[in-house]
Amino acid sequence: MDTVTHDKKYNTLVKIAAYSATSAALLLVVIKLYAWFITDASAMLASTTDSLLDLFASLMNVVILRYALAPADNEHRFGHGKAESLAGLVQSAFVMGSALLLVFHGVGRMITPQAIIRSDVGIGVTIVAIIVTLGLVVIQKIVIKKTQSVAISADALHYQSDLILNIGVLLALFLSQGIWKNADGFFTILVGLFLLWGAGKIVWLSVYHLMDHELTEDEQNIITNIVVNHKKTHGLHDLRTRQAGPVKFIQFHLELDDNLSLFEAHAIGELIEKEIEEELSPCEVFIHHDPKSVV
Repeated sequence: MDTVTHDKKYNTLVKIAAYSATSAALLLVVIKLYAWFITDASAMLASTTDSLLDLFASLMNVVILRYALAPADNEHRFGHGKAESLAGLVQSAFVMGSALLLVFHGVGRMITPQAIIRSDVGIGVTIVAIIVTLGLVVIQKIVIKKTQSVAISADALHYQSDLILNIGVLLALFLSQGIWKNADGFFTILVGLFLLWGAGKIVWLSVYHLMDHELTEDEQNIITNIVVNHKKTHGLHDLRTRQAGPVKFIQFHLELDDNLSLFEAHAIGELIEKEIEEELSPCEVFIHHDPKSVV
């Protein structure tokens, strides 16, 4: 698959995931707000807050991805892929802030527990939320597998945690009915701590990509093997790699015979570049040709 075709497929898939997440989050916010007003359950408030965060994050992803997926221009010759990682950092900041508020609210409910009214409404809404979230997670998993998008991966962390969160809310609503009156506040605290943990993972993933780490050892071995297996090359040196969004950037010095013409050296480099692009697309390859005697 050539780079242009890959980019179009990548753009389409991440847009599908982003718009699906936004639609699902909006639906969940509406039904959970209704359930919270009816039940006045602290755990339901935690679930609603989480969905509001998801909605904000998904809306921001739609905006950021429009920028991140834009082609390279004169001011950004290497593209706009790092905007995805910046989106992840912004998301994590809001998640951490809201998680701390939930913890404080949960502690308050633990100290002064309150009875939950109309728990049947909360239970029904939470079951619907689990079904909707499960469907969305399946879509996101498919997109992440095909694109490795940082923004969609960060967004998916929210919704994967929602599955566990909603199960906890179900349990809290059930236990609060005369079995354990502190269950509402306890599960609210757990949700807050879980969100803090998820936000930490998003921060780590975003910073990892922003720091221009080398490609994996397996990917670097692919590059090396392509070069050394070519019958007219003598190896390579000064291999440098990094990734911005979906695009990998690869540069190295190619070692060739001294007596090759410029045309022959260029042709060899073109063949090697094409092979690397086929294996690691989408990528940009920069090759410097060196005579063997100079190396």
